Amino acid sequence: MANRRTFIKQTGAYALGSLALGPVSVLDDYRKYRYDLGVQLFTLMAVIDRDTRGTMQKLADLGYKNIESAFSLQGGYYGKTPKEFAALLKDLGLTWRAHHVLGAPFKLPPGAKMPTDDKGNPIKIPPMKNLKENMQEVVDSVAEGGIEYLVCANIPITTPEEVAEAVPILTKTGELCKKAGLQLVYHNHDWEFKKVGDSTPYDVFLSQIPSDLLKMELDLAWATKAGADPVALFEKNPGRFPLWHVKDLDKDMETVKPVGEGIIDFKRIFKSAKTAGLKYPFIEHDMPADAFDSLTKSKVYLKKNILK
Repeated sequence: MANRRTFIKQTGAYALGSLALGPVSVLDDYRKYRYDLGVQLFTLMAVIDRDTRGTMQKLADLGYKNIESAFSLQGGYYGKTPKEFAALLKDLGLTWRAHHVLGAPFKLPPGAKMPTDDKGNPIKIPPMKNLKENMQEVVDSVAEGGIEYLVCANIPITTPEEVAEAVPILTKTGELCKKAGLQLVYHNHDWEFKKVGDSTPYDVFLSQIPSDLLKMELDLAWATKAGADPVALFEKNPGRFPLWHVKDLDKDMETVKPVGEGIIDFKRIFKSAKTAGLKYPFIEHDMPADAFDSLTKSKVYLKKNILK
C-alpha cells in the first residue's frame, strides 16, 4: 500500500490538468509516453543558416534532445559535412536521428507555397540531391552521419504514372538503406491521401513496398487535414510509424498552430503510440512567426498533458 500511495502522490499533478485523476491503469497508460522530444529543423529554416550553432544551442536550452534535419541554404548539412554536423549536435547534448531528402528534383507540390524568411521574403532554394538522380550518393552521405533514418520528404505523385515510378525508387532506396544500416521512411503531406487513379499513393506505398524497406513518418496535421485517422492507420499497419511530425492546425485546417492550440486530439493519438511503433516524435511548425515561441509552447503542452 505504501508504494501505491507514493505512486498516486507523485502522479497527483494529473488531477490539475485536463486529465482527471483516474484508475491506476489509466495513469500507467500515460506514464508510458516518455519519449524525448525532437525538432524538425524546417521549423527554423528562416534563422538556422544565419547561426547554426547558436540555433542548436537554443534548442538544447529548451530541453529538446533529438534532431531531424532538412535542407540547408548553405548547402550540405547546414554548411557542414555529415560528420561535422553530427559532432556539433553531440557537443551540445543533442542527437541527430533523421534527415529529410527529396525523392526527385525539386518542384513545388500542388497547393504549396515557397517558404519565406522572417521578413516574409521567398527563400531561394539551392540545388539539392534527390533519390531519383542521386540515390547511392544520398544514402552514403546520410550514413556517414551515423543517423538512423533517411526520410523521403516528398516525391511526385500527381498522376498514376508518377505513383508507379515512385514505387521502385523508394523500394531500391530502401534496399540501399538497409545495406547501409539505415531505415528509409516516407513523410506525408495531405495529398498522399487523395485518390490518384484507383487508389491513394499512401495505400500504394504501404501495400507495394515491403515494411522492412519502407516505414512511415506520419505528419499528424496533414493526415488529419486529409481526413485520415492516425489511430486507424496505426491499427491497420502496426509498427510501421517510428517517426511522427507533431503539429497542430486551426479549426479551418489551413494554418499550423503550436501543439495544443488547435483542433488535433493528441491524447487520443499518443495512446496508440505503442501500436504505431513510435520511437521519435518531432515537433514541426511550418514557417512560424516566431519559431522558438512555438517550440516552447508545444513542448510545454506535451510535457504537461501527455509526455509526463
